[in-house]
Amino acid sequence: MAGYLDEYGVADERRTRTIKNVVVAVVIAAILGTSAFYFFRNRAEERVINNFIAALKNKDYQQAYALWGCTQQTPCRYYSPDRFAEDWGPSGLYKNPEKMHIEHIDTCGANPQGFGETGVVFNIRYGDADDLGLWVERKTKILSYAPWPRCPGPHLQIFEFLKSRFGVGSK
Repeated sequence: MAGYLDEYGVADERRTRTIKNVVVAVVIAAILGTSAFYFFRNRAEERVINNFIAALKNKDYQQAYALWGCTQQTPCRYYSPDRFAEDWGPSGLYKNPEKMHIEHIDTCGANPQGFGETGVVFNIRYGDADDLGLWVERKTKILSYAPWPRCPGPHLQIFEFLKSRFGVGSK
């Protein structure tokens, strides 16, 4: 026969366990959501850079030039097709796209306060020539050289901190 006080505190313990489970689930969801945001936020701009490198590998210079927002019919004012060929063509400075790889990605804001991310700077390591920075504008997905100074202001760079401390991702 069950005693009168055998069930005492069971409801409180169940409620406490439920609250703990909900808190843990919310914390895990917040961590996963934040991680997904930082992992996927530059995905479209990365695609532009990858398409550019793929066009160079396929020697499709018209397509590569078009990613700069330029065509042969409507060339860019400050970046003519001849200048593009000097930089990226078969006899250009960056003629071997197999040697290119993205070393670092930095998201940049338009104003000094850092509100409103307008573009992404890709630091490209190149074997035979100087490293370079390429900029992809968020709204238009147009490619250009990175401005100087690159992304002024403070930036949260967790991966660079981890690399410097623990050698994560280093070759």
